[in-house]
Amino acid sequence: MLDCVVIGAGPAGLTAAIYLARFRRDFRVIESGSSRAGWIPRSHNLPGYPDGVRGTTLLSRMRRQAEKYGARIGSGRVERLTPVTGGFEVATETETLQARAVILATGVIDNAPDIPGLEDGVARGLVRICPICDGYEVIGQKVGVIGRDDHCAREALFIRATYSDDVTFIHVGHDPPDPALRRELKKAGVEVIDSAVQGVVVEKRKITAFDFGAGEPRKFDVVYSALGVTPRVQLAVQAGAKLDDSGRLVVNDHQETSVPGLYAAGDVVRGLNQISTAEGEAATAATDIHNRLREGR
Repeated sequence: MLDCVVIGAGPAGLTAAIYLARFRRDFRVIESGSSRAGWIPRSHNLPGYPDGVRGTTLLSRMRRQAEKYGARIGSGRVERLTPVTGGFEVATETETLQARAVILATGVIDNAPDIPGLEDGVARGLVRICPICDGYEVIGQKVGVIGRDDHCAREALFIRATYSDDVTFIHVGHDPPDPALRRELKKAGVEVIDSAVQGVVVEKRKITAFDFGAGEPRKFDVVYSALGVTPRVQLAVQAGAKLDDSGRLVVNDHQETSVPGLYAAGDVVRGLNQISTAEGEAATAATDIHNRLREGR
């Protein structure tokens, strides 16, 4: 029986791997190769990288660091997570592992807008996901925010108050924004467009153009997708873990879920969706697992 299985190899999973390897634990990391961090063209808010770092570069460095200390990282997709006496069974499409503890670092999936050329737009910084991560880079630019509900509209207000005087909320939801919130948007100088998006062009240089079906297309320097995310919690629910009202995993101060021995770290836990937060949570989880095993708990 392994000491631990880490499911996911994004910043949270790889941080857990580094810690567990340096604790000299017998563990495995299983990754599907779809870390959200791989989409980051360049992050400038991660401590220690004053000139920024590409998401793929960060993941590669973290993986190399974990493997330097003996971490075993394999590709695969976990299909079943079952609590058993003394730990868990972790079943992939090719094998079943047994471990005393499990760390879920499965992250979230972005609810991406229907934009042709989306991946290229993200790579070139024309389409962005997280204003906390990269809002500083759009200071003074013409910004569009695509969203369905009042939460998305508040993201437009956040960008308007912090980074840009020229923000438009592109409302694509079925229900209209709350009247009080619409007044707040107007007072803040945020234009609201309610028309359905008819077409989008991610141009070669720095402009994203939207056609709303009437008049000339509107152009923005950058567009934020505020359509939310879907937490990857299926395995945790399968194992009996509790979720909060937002669909994220409930954890204690040591990142343990409601299922003893099952831990979670990163975006699957809370809505901040920051690399630095994910790393800290993973370090906390790995350390607690090591201490519990060391003490025979």
